[in-house]
Amino acid sequence: MKKKLIYSAVAISLAAFSLTGCTKNIKPGDIAGFDEGEEYLSIWVHSIEETPEGEAYRQAVDSFNETYNGKYFADIEFIPRNDSGGGYSDKVNASVLSGDLPDVLTVDGPNIAAYAANGIIQPLVPLSDEERAVYLDSILEQGTYNDQLYALGAMESSVGLYYNKDIISEAGIEIPDPDDPWTFTEFLGILEQLKPIMDSKNGYPLDMTFPVGEASIYYYAPFIWSNGGDFVSEDGLTVDDIFNSEKNASAMRYFKGLVDKKYMSAVPIENLFESGRAAFKFDGAWEVNTVYQSYPDVDLGVAPYIVGDDWDGGNYTPTGSWTYAASSETDNIEGATELVKWMSGVKSGLVLFEKTKSLPSTYAAYEQISLFSEDENYKALYEQLRDYGHPRPKTPAYPQLSSMFQQSLENIALSGKNAEEQLDKATERINDKLERYIRG
Repeated sequence: MKKKLIYSAVAISLAAFSLTGCTKNIKPGDIAGFDEGEEYLSIWVHSIEETPEGEAYRQAVDSFNETYNGKYFADIEFIPRNDSGGGYSDKVNASVLSGDLPDVLTVDGPNIAAYAANGIIQPLVPLSDEERAVYLDSILEQGTYNDQLYALGAMESSVGLYYNKDIISEAGIEIPDPDDPWTFTEFLGILEQLKPIMDSKNGYPLDMTFPVGEASIYYYAPFIWSNGGDFVSEDGLTVDDIFNSEKNASAMRYFKGLVDKKYMSAVPIENLFESGRAAFKFDGAWEVNTVYQSYPDVDLGVAPYIVGDDWDGGNYTPTGSWTYAASSETDNIEGATELVKWMSGVKSGLVLFEKTKSLPSTYAAYEQISLFSEDENYKALYEQLRDYGHPRPKTPAYPQLSSMFQQSLENIALSGKNAEEQLDKATERINDKLERYIRG
């Protein structure tokens, strides 16, 4: 085992130093394994080391140091998020003010535009066509802002429209081809067909909730995109007549109809789908493993995400997760880019999937994991991601936009408020946040 792996044994003793001192002052010999002639690269990640995710990040850094022995030395610091989502982001924000950002840091995919617009991260060294071809299109699209690539995904993600095969068979329903999904109107007919069956099971045709926080826009933005709507202009600075468009209002009214017709419960019901009391469920890719491990009696399938009646065949399904980016303060953008590529690359993705089941960000990783060719449900999720994946809206005001989508959805679908009025109010609030970037 090469000298670089020695660093794992001394990480704890160095934690206090890296939290209080400026990493740019670290010299060869200060850290075991960091030697003369090597370029020092600091990297922050949003996880606890003593977790499967943290172990994967540590293993990737150790592998980088072994491979680049004599040229680069990467020094990883684990700064976990707390229950409210702070912790890591608080540390980043404080370091922006103090000028003590690392060379590389993890950034949640939807926040890339905000980090770029606020000068927290900088563009990577341009990748060759061969290097770009390694990554899923959704990863490159997510990491690009103003036509420059800022970040590469550590992992990808997706949401499935899951179905109970036994219930669907009982109803005599055929699942459509991924390239010819049910439209909004067709899906309403399917839910109406299922309603008497699910009433007899004391359930609902659809296990669907409007969760507080980021999950709302992650799960349900596809209803907007596939219906011909959008959230923000291409430059990320305008939402007028986009966020509050009639296309978006009609999608919101569609959600309300699902509640009004009792195709779904107005309040969450724990394990509704897993207990056999719902025919369909929208949930993250983790649901497959949850059902396999804890609910083996459920015969699970993945149906194509539904689309607006006038869907044009464009990308629309959920994507996005944590990425690596080079901070604006690194004076070694070449080395930082190499570290970003390594941490987001095939080998690192394979380790992350092995330990956490997080979907990889590279084509080759999917090809090397037999599950994505042998298991029909994992295969369906990958193909949906590959063929129709759409990153969340890219705008410096993303946190506000996401919050306004969630609030609008809840107010319209659950509280019955006027769709146009709610979207107009949300547009005004997002505009307030965008004003500083417009003025700039």
